[in-house]
Amino acid sequence: MSDADVHRSTVRYPGGLTVRFRWASTGRADDVFALSETGGVLYDHGPLVSDTPDRLCRAEMRVEAPTGTWTARLASPVFDGPTAFFWDVPSLLVAKFGFRAYGLDARTGELRWSRESGTPILDVLGSARLDHVLVQSEIDTVAVEADGSVAWRLAHSDVVAGADLVGGRLVLTSYDGQVAAFDPQTGHPL
Repeated sequence: MSDADVHRSTVRYPGGLTVRFRWASTGRADDVFALSETGGVLYDHGPLVSDTPDRLCRAEMRVEAPTGTWTARLASPVFDGPTAFFWDVPSLLVAKFGFRAYGLDARTGELRWSRESGTPILDVLGSARLDHVLVQSEIDTVAVEADGSVAWRLAHSDVVAGADLVGGRLVLTSYDGQVAAFDPQTGHPL
């Protein structure tokens, strides 16, 4: 495998938080981790997904914050690109990779909670107007509070292909092109 097969992205969040993501396809953990930076605390959350996480797709998040540096390793049975949302009030970095979402302490990297889904997680969404984050998978929307508890859950009859917070609404698009809007506070249809 060439170095070009390891995917990368960098995201800068308010408050001086910088996250560098690296990920690769199945069985390429050595290639992803060969590029690991030293320093800070390392958390490997791969065992939450599998007893043999390095046989799966792997990702690494290197987080630099004003309070220190930490790294989290994630695993997925399907190829996916990791993403995260910085939830400022509880100081959580809410990440998703494959079938799992993680609530990570933005300062220390400590795992506060994780949630597994039956289908791939498309996105994690949040807003200063919400008391929870939204974990959007292909078949359901789950509102997760800062402590990891579920505020509400909404199952969908169609497979969701896209989710966005627009104008105070959660707008979902299904694979067949249908669009539906929901109240992101309650999950009720609008």
